[in-house]
Amino acid sequence: MVRAVDGPMGKAGAAFYFHPDTLAKGKELGLDGFRFYVLGRAGVMGDVPPRVVESAFGYFARPLIEKIYGSAQEQMAPAEASAAYFACAGEIGRKALGEVDGLDAYVAAAEKVVAAARPAGLPLFAGIASMELDDDIAGRALQLTAVLRELRGSVHLVAVTAVGLDDHVAHAIRRPDDVATFGYPEPPTITQEDRAKLAQADALTDRLLIGPYGVLAAAESEALVSGAEAIAAAVA
Repeated sequence: MVRAVDGPMGKAGAAFYFHPDTLAKGKELGLDGFRFYVLGRAGVMGDVPPRVVESAFGYFARPLIEKIYGSAQEQMAPAEASAAYFACAGEIGRKALGEVDGLDAYVAAAEKVVAAARPAGLPLFAGIASMELDDDIAGRALQLTAVLRELRGSVHLVAVTAVGLDDHVAHAIRRPDDVATFGYPEPPTITQEDRAKLAQADALTDRLLIGPYGVLAAAESEALVSGAEAIAAAVA
């Protein structure tokens, strides 16, 4: 079940990041899309220095985080940016998911997983899981999807580190076309050992998530998987 929700949860949880409505909100606040993404996503941890954002995000080059996060931080308080950013997820969910069936069961299952997840070593997840959720079921559903996406992403970064793989290398294997976007002028040299370590990290990620997802009964698991798939289709 952990593997079954990975794909749709990853896509749906990030759907609001650069949505036109989110970009418009960022512009209203004086932040371009990338700066609103970085400050809004990192702001759940509070007013932290760029090095902390680099450690929690992983994958991004330090100079890029220092430039983008630092300049955004000068424009707006991180906590305010994260509240506005998370609210965008709720607003987009209300618009896009109103006709999706089974959201009540999906939200109940998602909240159960979030409550069961241990936050140790997962600052981004701990931060976003502490955010106030939308009262509307559709808005709440997309926000919880973003929370669960952050859970897997944070756990995966721990797993990548645990198997001894550089996070920059892991990212280049998974998303070779995005190396420059993440601040690196040249792609790293990738070996077969690196690829094997990433496979180990993927498997470890799944194992580490068995605990929080394992609290669900069979019907709840089905509701979570089917809900994630329906949400991903609705926001595609």
